[in-house]
Amino acid sequence: MIFGGPSPEHDVSVLTGLQAARELGSVQGTSVRGLFWSKSGDWFEVEPALEGTDFLNGPPKGAARLQLVLGPDGGFVPSDRKIGRARPLGLDVVLVCCHGGPGEDGSLQAALELAGIRHAGPSVAGAALGMDKLAFGALAANAGLPTLARRLLDPETTDVGFPGPYIIKPRFGGSSIGIEVVEDLATALVIRKTSVHLANGAVVEPYRADLFDLQIAARSWPEFQVSAIERPLKASGASGRTESEILGYREKYAGGEGMVSAPRELPARLSSELEAQIRDAAERISSLAGLRGIARIDFLSDGSELRVNELNTIPGSLAKYLWIDPPIPFQVLLNDLLAEAVSRPSRSLLSAGADGSILQGASSIAAKLA
Repeated sequence: MIFGGPSPEHDVSVLTGLQAARELGSVQGTSVRGLFWSKSGDWFEVEPALEGTDFLNGPPKGAARLQLVLGPDGGFVPSDRKIGRARPLGLDVVLVCCHGGPGEDGSLQAALELAGIRHAGPSVAGAALGMDKLAFGALAANAGLPTLARRLLDPETTDVGFPGPYIIKPRFGGSSIGIEVVEDLATALVIRKTSVHLANGAVVEPYRADLFDLQIAARSWPEFQVSAIERPLKASGASGRTESEILGYREKYAGGEGMVSAPRELPARLSSELEAQIRDAAERISSLAGLRGIARIDFLSDGSELRVNELNTIPGSLAKYLWIDPPIPFQVLLNDLLAEAVSRPSRSLLSAGADGSILQGASSIAAKLA
């Protein structure tokens, strides 16, 4: 069980990991090990039955430092051993519960594969695609799926092709962190320059106040399935009016259990036509993105028209709360994730065609540089 990570979503990742560890640990004969990835990028083995508050100040008491070693004999290796060569932890498969940052953008998945560790969840390519809002938006639009216009926003941008107001998002990020709504492009450029969350890139879209969020989960094992459709609700103040223009990070996660405790309409009250459009689009997106594991697909709608928004390849709480139709217990979801990791590896390394013939017939390097 891997959770945490150097990401703005570190805390929510800890909660997701501990929930999953508690559920798997309740099965007799199942051995669960907790692998904590700190905010500084260090690795530790921790007791999987801890509470979220035990991680308030970083690695909890009793945490044992680890190293992630790549190569055929790699793995998570204890680094505090003083005598003899430490052996990697005996892990059959790992469940990645990291939201955002390198835990969800393909970085961690690539490292695990280079270390020979089987992992549940998205592939390297699938994770990278889901985290890149510009690339995912282009993929959806190119496939003929309905989307809002989405443009790259860089310091030299003078026109994005549509009028304000605008919504600005980190190009590489998730869960509403760093998202702002502004009236004009000049303000968007100021935020682009000053926001730490936009340092690695930003995208801009038209802001549509008439559109609300709709979400559906999809899973790839043992067969493709989609969940019930949810309409997340924005928080209301004492006056009964919504307090924010967008569904914010705190609205999603401040309840303490990830998306589980956020206000919602589940199942969403939708027309049969709109529901069918969402389910069809979710299946198409899953195919285009090479779905592996459990993903949450986010849409925008005014109740009739539909727009594809984002793909979350490791959703909060692993989207366990959405599986009410069909009803799938959390333990079944987790076991199926692990079974897929064993039965359908994310990637196999291939060197077919590298038979030495090109090297044999090559001239000297000096000649090639001439």
